[in-house]
Amino acid sequence: MSIAVLILVALTAAGGVALTVLDERLRPAWGALTLVVPLGIAAVLAWVDDPVSGGLLDAVLLLAVAAAVSAGGPVATAVLRSADPTSASVAGGPGDPEVLRGGAWIGVLERIAIAGTLLAGWPEGLAVVLAVKGLGRFAELRAPAAAERFILGTLASTLWSVACVGVVVLLRS
Repeated sequence: MSIAVLILVALTAAGGVALTVLDERLRPAWGALTLVVPLGIAAVLAWVDDPVSGGLLDAVLLLAVAAAVSAGGPVATAVLRSADPTSASVAGGPGDPEVLRGGAWIGVLERIAIAGTLLAGWPEGLAVVLAVKGLGRFAELRAPAAAERFILGTLASTLWSVACVGVVVLLRS
């Protein structure tokens, strides 16, 4: 079953890359499901499997971080779109394209930092990452639309990264 976990996490990472290269407006609405389903199945298989160590665990770990980084953007985009389906663009909405510029790159760095802190066994790092992100965006969060987008995007991105790392934790315990 460990090989199946490896394959499913690899498919999740590859699907994340495939959806990320598409423009946000061209991603299918169901695209995030193609990422969530294999990761969910991988989590269930990792949960029922015996603990794994060595090279196989290292491979799953690397693929889980890759899935967290590559697929987190499309998942966050899907959450933001479902919260505001009339939004023409996730980054700024129809009225203000300048709201929360750089969000995609910040999200990538956020997911790397979250995965790293959790895999290093320092869950307190999650609070540090989110605090730094909040302080960095504080001045831009006065607009209600920006604050809502920030909260939803951050939660979706964080939960996705935690879920990807969770597969590794389940596999090694």
